[in-house]
Amino acid sequence: MKTKIRKGDTIEVISGREQDRGKRGEVIKVLPEEHRIVVQGVNIRKKHKKKVETQGRRSLSPGIIEFEAPMDISNVMLICPSCKKPTRVGIKREGETAQRMCKECKALFD
Repeated sequence: MKTKIRKGDTIEVISGREQDRGKRGEVIKVLPEEHRIVVQGVNIRKKHKKKVETQGRRSLSPGIIEFEAPMDISNVMLICPSCKKPTRVGIKREGETAQRMCKECKALFD
């Protein structure tokens, strides 16, 4: 499945958990098959890690690890670089190339 949001884009969370709603962040990873994205500083989860000893008598440090969990693409909107507002994305075709376009101010993203 093709998505209109790419790695490196700035997005705003429009729905989901209350503490994440309204936050802006940069897209770290896009998972198009699962229809999900990972955003920096949004949807933070904690994982409790046990001490694990490997064969070389080294041990991985235990503790609580915080990480960004994937969230659904439908919960975010792309931020237009020119008008700085959350916007829907359109496609503008010129010959064989297609570019993403802001639906509000008609500015091109790429």
